[in-house]
Amino acid sequence: MNMLVDGEWRTDAYETTSDDGSFERQETTFRDRIRDDPDAEFQPEAGRYHLYVSYACPWAHRTLVTRALKGLEDAISVSVVDPYRDEDGWQFPPGKEGCTRDHVHDADYLRELYVRADPDVTARVTVPVLWDTETDTIVNNESKEIMRMLDTEFDSVASRDVDLYPEGYQEEVDRIIEEIYEPVNNGVYRAGFATDQGPYDEAVDDLFSALDHWDDVLADQRYLAGDRLTEADIAMFTTLVRFDNVYHTHFMCNVQFIREYENLWPYLRDLYQTPGVAETVNMDHIKEHYYTTHPDVNPHRIVARGPDPAFDAPHDRDELPGAPPSGLEAASADD
Repeated sequence: MNMLVDGEWRTDAYETTSDDGSFERQETTFRDRIRDDPDAEFQPEAGRYHLYVSYACPWAHRTLVTRALKGLEDAISVSVVDPYRDEDGWQFPPGKEGCTRDHVHDADYLRELYVRADPDVTARVTVPVLWDTETDTIVNNESKEIMRMLDTEFDSVASRDVDLYPEGYQEEVDRIIEEIYEPVNNGVYRAGFATDQGPYDEAVDDLFSALDHWDDVLADQRYLAGDRLTEADIAMFTTLVRFDNVYHTHFMCNVQFIREYENLWPYLRDLYQTPGVAETVNMDHIKEHYYTTHPDVNPHRIVARGPDPAFDAPHDRDELPGAPPSGLEAASADD
């Protein structure tokens, strides 16, 4: 796999699987924080920060959903990379549908921004990236932390009064995000990139055990943490929305489709139909990326044609206690 080593691009720099054939995800590199504090180095300001994302990537997708729900589209600009990632890494293709140029530095490759932030950086070049145009550097490239910052530190410049980490729910939200990460969010990758039967079987067992558990939880509550839409739902959504189109087939997570679950399937449709969310989903980018970028998994790079889940179908989840945040509903009515 490819990464930067001491600021130089290497195409053979690290392995994604351990000696026993299990998938290992490396830690992200830039971990500074934006804080709504006059003494903070990075303070929330409209127009100061820029997001680099891929519509294909579930981790980057978390930040796009949060940005949309909070109404930060005017405050935080975005550049979108090509869903196809070759040996040169994420790039900004001229004129490709759904992609953009690098609006800050007009770079050809995302790795150029990493080196601009740290000329001697050793890191995987991943999305999302939260860039500070004032100090001309990367603030953070860890999706969970960017999601939390957009949610909790940008109220002063947000156009929607939406709180996805509300008082009284925070401990539960943190617990759920941690609980679903390894078996679900990372679990699909553990299955798809396993190179031995044992690690694959373990990953699939963990994944579907977790999905069965959350299907049961959602039988009598609208959202993962109860009656409030939270960051935990965003973290679950970006995996579930890719599942039937990509993970089920491409990553061999084929024990069951999400659309076959009694509660997870209407829950997914409920989230998709929440104002602002559907616009962040680009299934063409998602499918192109996964089916063409992993030749070890799909050597002929053929993009699977189906399926076509009916994300817009009625879900009846509004019969359960809870509703989308009031600020979100009000903003949607004015749009």
